[in-house]
Amino acid sequence: MAAQRAARRQRVVEHDYLVLGAGPGGLQLGYFLQRSGCDYLLLESGRGVGSFFRTYPRRRRLISFNKRQSLYRDPEIRLRWDWNSLLTDDYSLPFADFSRELYPHADDLVRYLEHFARRAGLAIAHGVTIVRIARRRGGGFLLQDARGRAYRCRVLVLATGFSRPYVPAIPGIEHGIGYEAAPVKPSAYEGQRLLIVGKGNSALEIADVALGSAALIHVASPTPIQLAWKTRHAGHLRAEHTRLLDMYQLKTLHGALDCHVTSIRKLPRGRFGVTVRYVHADGEVEQLVYDRVIRCTGFRMDTSVFTRGCRPDTVLDGRLPAIAGMWESTNVPDLYFAGTLMQALDFKRSSSAFIDGFRYNVRTLHRHLMQRYEGRPFPVTGVPADPAALRRHVLARACRSSGLWTQFGYLCDLLVLDRAGGRVLCTEDLPLHHVEQTLGEHALCFTLSFHWGTWSGDVFDIQRHPSAAGAHTNVFLHPVVRCYRRGRRAGEHHVLEDLFGTYTAAGESGIVTRRSGRDMQRYHREEHEEPLQRFLAKRLGRN
Repeated sequence: MAAQRAARRQRVVEHDYLVLGAGPGGLQLGYFLQRSGCDYLLLESGRGVGSFFRTYPRRRRLISFNKRQSLYRDPEIRLRWDWNSLLTDDYSLPFADFSRELYPHADDLVRYLEHFARRAGLAIAHGVTIVRIARRRGGGFLLQDARGRAYRCRVLVLATGFSRPYVPAIPGIEHGIGYEAAPVKPSAYEGQRLLIVGKGNSALEIADVALGSAALIHVASPTPIQLAWKTRHAGHLRAEHTRLLDMYQLKTLHGALDCHVTSIRKLPRGRFGVTVRYVHADGEVEQLVYDRVIRCTGFRMDTSVFTRGCRPDTVLDGRLPAIAGMWESTNVPDLYFAGTLMQALDFKRSSSAFIDGFRYNVRTLHRHLMQRYEGRPFPVTGVPADPAALRRHVLARACRSSGLWTQFGYLCDLLVLDRAGGRVLCTEDLPLHHVEQTLGEHALCFTLSFHWGTWSGDVFDIQRHPSAAGAHTNVFLHPVVRCYRRGRRAGEHHVLEDLFGTYTAAGESGIVTRRSGRDMQRYHREEHEEPLQRFLAKRLGRN
């Protein structure tokens, strides 16, 4: 009997594609692999999908908006403001069916992910903890789990997310507790002096728990707080976590310290002596005393299971994998990353850290895998090389695409004039970094992407210039069309910003309450359509 069990453990499970992790990123990739008829398997260490969200965030409220209502009927456009749904071919699995809360409960996301996996019929092996990953001599990977079972694949995708806390190198940091163990009951902080190392959403989440009970709360890090409404990045500090800042500026003892925490040491009676060096105070050093220290410095990926010759390079103090344009490891061929691990190239700029961003990355990754390993080319749309036809195509994409809108400055459409000069070949949702590396291959091409403009001062007091002539000064998210000849920039056109995200009268058709009368048609024609068409005609030589 023991010999039979040993034989079963030694049997190798083999698939073309192995995906580690059944969180949102792994499930999204699994959906596309399933739809393509690929030989794949998702390996999940937990007993259910979405393991991270079964524990985090600690207060169980997500910071991803659940905006259920929209002005639009078109489900593709509605995805622009849907931050939690995974992609399906028919838009049939919206997260809004699982929660009516603007900030949904994490348990609702777990229920949604479970439902998604069931409905999609995904191949998932639960309770599989991988302890070793090695490269095979002939290519591909050999994995081993905690029970001794072996797995073999030609392509490995890591979708495990941030599986370990990030612990900064501060002497004495071990005397504090981590975010993962911080109490979430206000009574735990009654009358205490509390230091929270970190100033992100997790730090201010814990501070918010203690606001009504702690005697003093300091959040500390070397860099100033970045507010999401000022930076336009959803990962920076969100409004629902800013009550401590209100109390700090209104003089209630609580504070946000821009400082280096240089050491933490134990004191009598369970207290802690903390040395800080201030950043904006001529190098002042101060000794402070606290009753409790909590580390809220984020998470990092875990590379400990990789053998030495197979371990992927990392960036940002080991937090993220170093990736090439198509999310492949820079030093380990055939190793890819999905989910929040895709964010190294747009860190703290676009939305690859979040479901509403990486779902589009994963779809493009799947297309890349199909092209590279299955010989299935990227989907391409042909448009006549006529300025009016190309303008209609570009503005239709700008009005409807949710991927370009959400992954602003990161994903783009590539539009290439074919060699005969009669058609423009359009490929959707490619990483801009990847496209920029291949532009020299094309005699003439265009890219379409969305971008914020630049501004300074009060984000709520920005001077607008609402005409096509001033579109290049626009601050609000808007489409930008760039032209390249043999890889060199040959022109750039900014499409005038629009509060509703529509840039042509045709784009008004899906909207519920905005009327499209003659004035609106003339407005779109004069401010959006004709300026873009002139730009395209000049570059195509079709004046």
